[in-house]
Amino acid sequence: MIKARVTVTLKNGVLDPQGKAIEHSLASLGFDGVGGVRQGKVFDVQLDTADRGKAEADLAAMCEKLLANTVIEDYTVTLL
Repeated sequence: MIKARVTVTLKNGVLDPQGKAIEHSLASLGFDGVGGVRQGKVFDVQLDTADRGKAEADLAAMCEKLLANTVIEDYTVTLL
């Protein structure tokens, strides 16, 4: 069994209204000097295989087909 973490973030240059709202909320809570907040998604995935190469290929396919909108999002896969 292989465990992996997939992190999906917006590409640079893509507007992030949620990140901006979080940034403003942090400022209103008294956290000064916070800027450039970007939000993303994290998926923890467990695969029933011992083949790391197959796991990496399957995870990339999952990201390309469902987990990430590759037009506006980047993703990274980390095998744990």
